[in-house]
Amino acid sequence: MNVLKLPLASEAVDRAGELRLKPEELSRLWEEAQILHFASGKFLVKANYELDFQSAKQIAQLRNEGKFALGEELFLGIDKGIAYFAWCSDAVDFESFEKLENYQTLRTLGDYLPQLEMGLAIHSQAIANWHHTHQFCARCGAPTQSANGGSLRKCTADGSEHYPRTDGAVIVLVKDKSDRVLLGRQKIWPEKRFSCFAGFVEPGESFEQTVLREVFEESAIKLDEITYLGSQPWPFPASIMISFSATATNPDFAEADGEEIEEVRWLTREEMRESIADGSLTLPPTMSVARKMIEFWYEKNGADIRDLVSN
Repeated sequence: MNVLKLPLASEAVDRAGELRLKPEELSRLWEEAQILHFASGKFLVKANYELDFQSAKQIAQLRNEGKFALGEELFLGIDKGIAYFAWCSDAVDFESFEKLENYQTLRTLGDYLPQLEMGLAIHSQAIANWHHTHQFCARCGAPTQSANGGSLRKCTADGSEHYPRTDGAVIVLVKDKSDRVLLGRQKIWPEKRFSCFAGFVEPGESFEQTVLREVFEESAIKLDEITYLGSQPWPFPASIMISFSATATNPDFAEADGEEIEEVRWLTREEMRESIADGSLTLPPTMSVARKMIEFWYEKNGADIRDLVSN
C-alpha cells in the first residue's frame, strides 16, 4: 500500500493481457480505438495540454504524410468499453519536430493530465522507450519485431522472446531524531535544487540493502528504522522508484561525497520554508516521488505544503 499520494502510481485502465494473444481482435480494436501519438519523446496534445487522442484514420493520415517513421502499434488496455493504443514513432526531421508546440514531454504535461491520461502516458512512454532500444536480439544480433500487442519482441532469426525490463531504484527520505530532513544536491541539477537520496538496486541486493548503501555512499550517513512509503513508475527512461523513510544514527557526520552529490543540508520545516522564500532552495518537480516524500514529511504537524512553492 502506498502511504504517499503518488501521481504516477495509479493504474488507469484494464491492461487486458488476454487480448495480447489475439491479433485479429487487436486489429479490430485498433480501428475503433482512442490512440495516443508518442513521437521522439513527446506526446501529441491539445492547446490545454490534454492528450490529443487520434482515430485509426487520423493515424493513417499521419503515416501517409511521411513525417514519422513506421513505428509501433502498442495496445494499452480497455476502460469502460473503450480500447486505448499508442502509436510510437520517431520524427523524420527531428529539428523541425522540436519546434512544434502541439507535441510536449511527459515532464511538461505532468501537472495537467487527469489520472486516466497520466496512466496511459506513463505506460506508453515506458514501453516505447524499451522498444526503441531493443531493436536487435541480445542472443544472436538479428532484428527483433514487436509482438503480442507490443508487450514483447521476437527475434526474426531464432524466435526467442524478449520482454520489457524495469530498473528498480530506491529513494530515501532521511530524517534525524529531531525530525529534520537531509537533502542533497547533484551537480547536474538546476541551480539550488535539493532532493532526497536515490540510486539503482544492484544485482543481488534487497531494497533495504540499497537504501543503506546509497545513502552512506552519497552522504556518509548510517541508517535504521527503514520504512516503506510507496512506489511509482518513472519512465525516464525505464525505472520504478521505491520510496522509503529512514532515521540517521550519525547525523553530525553528514558529508557530500563530492562526486555525485556536491552539497547536503539538514533542514527543519522552518528552515525549509525560509530557504524557499529567499530563493536559496528549490525542490523537485511536483510529479516526482521525491517531492511527494518531502511534502509528506513537511505537512506531518499541520504545516501547509503551499509554503513549498517557489515564488
